[in-house]
Amino acid sequence: MTSLVTGGQVAFWMLAPVMVLAAIAMILVRKAVHSALLLATVMVCLAVQYAAQDAPFLFAVQIIVYTGAILMLFLFVLMLVGVDASDSLVETIRGQRLLAGLAFLGIGVLLVFAVGNAVYGDPVGLSQAQPDGNPHGIAQLLFGKYVFAFEVTSALLITAAMGAMMLAHRERLTRKKTQRDLAEERIRKYADHGVHPGPLPTPGVLARHNAVDTPALLPDGSIAPTSVSRVLQARGTVFPENEERDEIDTVRRISEGDPGDQVPSEPESTDLTGYGEGDKL
Repeated sequence: MTSLVTGGQVAFWMLAPVMVLAAIAMILVRKAVHSALLLATVMVCLAVQYAAQDAPFLFAVQIIVYTGAILMLFLFVLMLVGVDASDSLVETIRGQRLLAGLAFLGIGVLLVFAVGNAVYGDPVGLSQAQPDGNPHGIAQLLFGKYVFAFEVTSALLITAAMGAMMLAHRERLTRKKTQRDLAEERIRKYADHGVHPGPLPTPGVLARHNAVDTPALLPDGSIAPTSVSRVLQARGTVFPENEERDEIDTVRRISEGDPGDQVPSEPESTDLTGYGEGDKL
């Protein structure tokens, strides 16, 4: 007699590969924001696993506290500090790779014991382990047996948040620039280095296309390279300059006309004979 496949088993085999791949990619990606988003993927999948195992309290805590609060705090700190690809990749903590390897081995041993206990152990079931319900049992463990570890973890999170605020804080050594100071600085850069004091031209201005990859045209018909984002220029997706110049020459030739061209004159009358009543304006 074949055993029925439960919802928990389906959720595990569908989400476990996603969680493993997202966890590996979280370590391998170079951008910290991408790593945080992959961590969010792992947390959401873990919350679904809790729901499939009839643990609604852990499901709500995983979504509301960890995914919705702590992970958003990570993203907020990343955006506040401004981590990008230009940061130095030099290791500032000595021996961190060795410590990371030892932590990896410890987690591996912990996973082996956890899987072995689940496969070869003697589970008593949720109804016997927590006869008063899941929330009551978790509260009894958190505020009873593991209350010291719970409070230490809370203090650690508060310390991490304060440390992030201290790292992101910058002391102002000079006075804040006013609008007059900024305007004078723009004019000074224009006089010394020729930097245009006004805003950059928007893509497609005075051109035949209004797409973001089409450079704007200056009043003399030349192309303004600063009108296109540097990201598009780096990707090589900018509208080809030679085609843009060909279209400029075509528009100029049509506008100015070739020598000897006859410009049609305006009609002398507006006779509507032969048109229906519905065709008249």
